[in-house]
Amino acid sequence: MKRLLLLLIILVGLLQYRLWLGENNLSQYMNLQKQIASQQESNDKLIARNQVLKAEIIDLKSGTEAIEERARNELGMVKEGETFYRVVGNNPRNNSTFGQ
Repeated sequence: MKRLLLLLIILVGLLQYRLWLGENNLSQYMNLQKQIASQQESNDKLIARNQVLKAEIIDLKSGTEAIEERARNELGMVKEGETFYRVVGNNPRNNSTFGQ
C-alpha cells in the first residue's frame, strides 16, 4: 500500500511539473491563445478589406459610372460640355502671418 501511494505521489508530481514547467506548459498555451486571437482579428480586418476590393472590382467591370467617378476624383477630368469651377478660399493662417 505504501508503494502504491508513493507511486501515485511521484506520478502526480511529474504531471504537475509537466503542466507548469515542462514543454507545452500552461503559460505557453495561454500565450498561443492570445496570438491566435490577435491573428484572427487581423484576418477579419483583411477579409473585410478584400470584400470591399471585390465589390469595387465588380463595380468597375460592370459599369462606367465607377470609372467616371474615379476619372473625376483622381484625374480631375471633366465631361464634355461641363464647366469646371475651382473655389479658392482665404486661409486665415496665411493672412495672420503675412501681416506680422
